[in-house]
Amino acid sequence: QVQLVESGGGSVQAGGSMRLSCTVSGYRYSTVCITWFRQAPGKEREGVAAIGGDDSTFYIASVKGRFSVSRDNAKYTAHLDMNNLQPEDTAMYFCAFSSRVMNIQYIPPVNLFEAWGQGTQVTVST
Repeated sequence: QVQLVESGGGSVQAGGSMRLSCTVSGYRYSTVCITWFRQAPGKEREGVAAIGGDDSTFYIASVKGRFSVSRDNAKYTAHLDMNNLQPEDTAMYFCAFSSRVMNIQYIPPVNLFEAWGQGTQVTVST
């Protein structure tokens, strides 16, 4: 059974940086799609950034240039580096796993994800 464990998160002042990590266990191959979602109170969940099985990446407009997604295949871990964080980035962040998505052109549909992390809170204060 595939499991995802997130780490990182916490509180930071506006303009600060933070790294989130997502470690995958229970799956043999490291070339998987990892997508980061976030959900703020009272808002719908939104896909933020994704890395495909072929290492292609996609970012939504509001984070492009500030967020960067990468992976460490040897450690079965994906990272989301977030820079110049703003209060509107405050949310619970989740990583999601898909073994079926190779090339990323956009945030994959939710039904393609096979496992989700438990979420980690990111709070950005002014």
